Amino acid sequence: MTQPEGLAGWLRLTLIPGLGGETQRKLLAAFGLPEAIFAAGRLAARAVVGDRADLLFDCDPAEAVDRGLAWASQPGQHLVTLADAVYPQALLEIPDPPTLLYVRGNPDLLGQPAVAIVGSRNATPQGLQTAEAFASTLARHGLCIVSGLALGIDAAAHRGALAADGATVAVIGTGADRLYPARNRELALTIAKQGAIVSEFPLGTPAIAANFPRRNRIISGLSRGVLVVEAAPESGSLITARLAAEQGREVFAIPGSIHSPVARGCHKLIKQGAKLVETARDILEELGDVAATSSDARLPEAPASPLLTALGHDPCGLDELVERTGLGADQLLGELLALELAGGVAILPGNRYQRLT
Repeated sequence: MTQPEGLAGWLRLTLIPGLGGETQRKLLAAFGLPEAIFAAGRLAARAVVGDRADLLFDCDPAEAVDRGLAWASQPGQHLVTLADAVYPQALLEIPDPPTLLYVRGNPDLLGQPAVAIVGSRNATPQGLQTAEAFASTLARHGLCIVSGLALGIDAAAHRGALAADGATVAVIGTGADRLYPARNRELALTIAKQGAIVSEFPLGTPAIAANFPRRNRIISGLSRGVLVVEAAPESGSLITARLAAEQGREVFAIPGSIHSPVARGCHKLIKQGAKLVETARDILEELGDVAATSSDARLPEAPASPLLTALGHDPCGLDELVERTGLGADQLLGELLALELAGGVAILPGNRYQRLT
């Protein structure tokens, strides 16, 4: 990654108020590294970006630069710039890649084949379980699970990846030194140890509504596809899905009840061309080579179709399944586990099982 002596210039460039990413990239394209921009002087910079060049020389965010350097000097905390080899190639493919990323955890995870899983903050218990089950299965097959650390579906996706000992990246809309929302603090700390937390916003940036749509382009940009589990028609998850489509990523959506408010956003996406998925297998097969190169493992075939028939399409408890099938509890638990790994069923709160296929 960029050497410490070079980081000061990158921080200075990105910490100047009013100097957006497009202007930053124009200057970098014209002069190369940030040090060369500042060395070129005001007139040379004006020839590239007009009056905005004055911001470069009229503002000196020295205190914020020192704070950023001090932050990056701590173990497990990194500044990743556009010039770094570890900068994710996937983000270079989008129209507006962030100039600098603050990363808590392992920056190498940003380059892994990834799938984003997003959805409602006010998810149903079934939606939470579905997100966690999909994340676990996809993570077991070598895909990094990307989400936004929000309450609801996002948090469930991160938990599912961690439960499978897989990789997960949380892209946040605050400074990397702030853990938001507070209810996900412990989850965030775990992700920082076992995965990565990523932000393009300066340290100390609070939760501002306008920043979250911007972070969504990074969630989709890092990923080969975006899965929406539950979403209202005007959900921020639909912004992520739209950005994914604009970036040339696959968009997946899980259908739900026509009576459920959190299913309507998914149905809207499906009407607009998103791929309807019922199992994790659908995603892996659609991604093709991306999924194949991420792991040699393959999803097992659903091994118990008679059990799926007995399960039906409504949540069902283990005792009721024993009565329906005549099988012992131990045998049922083994078959249900196999089905869960295959993406055929999800475990709901209260030890109930929901058929997904």
